[in-house]
Amino acid sequence: MKDKIIRIAPILLIIAIAILAIATLVTIGQSFFGTDEQKVEEKSKVEEPVEDWKTNEPNRSVKMTVRGPIVANENFRSYTVEVSQSKRVLTTYKGYLGEVIKQVSLPNSPDAYDQFIHALDKANMMKGQSFSGKEDDLLGVCATGHLYDFSVLKNDTLEKHLWTSTCRGSVGSLKANTQQLQNLFISQIPDHQKVVKDLGIDELSRR
Repeated sequence: MKDKIIRIAPILLIIAIAILAIATLVTIGQSFFGTDEQKVEEKSKVEEPVEDWKTNEPNRSVKMTVRGPIVANENFRSYTVEVSQSKRVLTTYKGYLGEVIKQVSLPNSPDAYDQFIHALDKANMMKGQSFSGKEDDLLGVCATGHLYDFSVLKNDTLEKHLWTSTCRGSVGSLKANTQQLQNLFISQIPDHQKVVKDLGIDELSRR
């Protein structure tokens, strides 16, 4: 009996090692690739803000940022339009530190905001996959043209943003009609034409 156990022992040891090796490979594979259930769960977490951004809540807002060509600090211009349930704000800036030139702040209503965000949705404002890391670094992008950034915020914290530019080599992450989106935002501010025109960077509206 003892001799039989001694003969079987190496076989059992090999089987145990094989099982352990398979279990280790499965664990490593799951850590790299994840199960289908994990992938679905992770995907839903990534896409959740996109689905939620149309929710008409007091703590949410949408924002457009337009940046002009990268020139001397004295001549650099940019502007933003941010819209929430309670207000609509157009702010123009000069210089790279964002010195405010002029700000127009107007009240808004939940019904008006609801119409606006659904119009943005139909214009595909959040269509596109956000970049990460260096791909999403906007420093120096489209130095001779105009940069357009469209973002969704919650409690003044950025949830997602997509951008594009007028430079062919920097098409960005946005997959929508930029002029349509820009017109929707800027139209939220009556008599905006003169405010933006004074900056000299209203590129799309002049096309």
